[in-house]
This record gives sequence, structure tokens and C-alpha cells, in this order.
Amino acid sequence: QVQLVESGGGLAQPGGSLRLSCAASGFTFSDYSMSWGRQAPGKGLEWVSGIFSDSSNIWYADSVKGRFTISRDNTKNTLYLQMNSLEPEDTAVYYCNAKWGPREYWGQGTQVTVSS
Repeated sequence: QVQLVESGGGLAQPGGSLRLSCAASGFTFSDYSMSWGRQAPGKGLEWVSGIFSDSSNIWYADSVKGRFTISRDNTKNTLYLQMNSLEPEDTAVYYCNAKWGPREYWGQGTQVTVSS
């Protein structure tokens, strides 16, 4: 059974930090490219960051570049997103995504709220 379980969300103040994790099981994590997407209230999905299976290629949306850092640990089947200098505009449900060819999986999401 494929599972992607996000954790680490919560309430942060502007300028604060959070670290999201995505624990994967039920598939060969090291084969898959992984990404983080987010959906703010009333808006569509925004792709935030992605990382190749071997971490050889990483990309970020302009909106988070320089503030967020994606990483993965293939020995722990876990994806991370370190979020620094958080802004109210970062408030959203954050989802992790796994993709390998036609195969694609999503987690259930974790809420991040940035507010004073």
C-alpha cells in the first residue's frame, strides 16, 4: 500500500521557520522524483520545489527561492522541506508528490499557517 505522510506543519510567525517531512512507504522511494506543492485557500495548486531521485537536480518556485530548501534521505524514505523567513503568503496546505514515469502519488497534506 502506497503511503505519503506529511508532517511538521503548524502555526508560525512571519519570519519564522518550519520543517516539513514526508514519509514514504509502499514503493521504491529512491526511484522517484519528489516534489512539494501547496494550495492556499481559494487558489489552485502551486508547485513549490522538486528534487530528482538522486538529488542531482533541484528546482524552486520564484516565490520561495532563497527561503526554502528541499532535501531527501533515500535511506529513510523521507522528503524534507526546510522553510525559513516564512511570510503570510506561504499559508497553505502543503502536499508531497512522488513521480516516476506514469506513476504518481500524493500525500494527504499538512497545513501551514503563517500569522502573527
